[in-house]
Amino acid sequence: MLADLFELPYYAVIFSTIRTEGDNGYEAMAEKMANLAATMPGYLGAESARSDIGITVSYWKDLESIRHWKYQSDHVMARDLGREQWYKCYRLRVAKVERAYGF
Repeated sequence: MLADLFELPYYAVIFSTIRTEGDNGYEAMAEKMANLAATMPGYLGAESARSDIGITVSYWKDLESIRHWKYQSDHVMARDLGREQWYKCYRLRVAKVERAYGF
């Protein structure tokens, strides 16, 4: 499902990954983090696709909201597990969305 279009400007956090073999608790944690992110102030929505490369884009009202999510204690724990168990490599990018449209 595609995320809605939001009031401009807003921010996109683009998280691209290449996974290690096996689940090792990844899917359960990914679902937990998606649900937790949705409760955070400033969270607007997200889109995710997984294949050889996983890409999750979360949308946020402002940089402060992104900072709060970055340091949320359960998210910090999940990030640490990601580095230790789930990802061969990842990239994270933060972008300001100044134009958006669709049908």
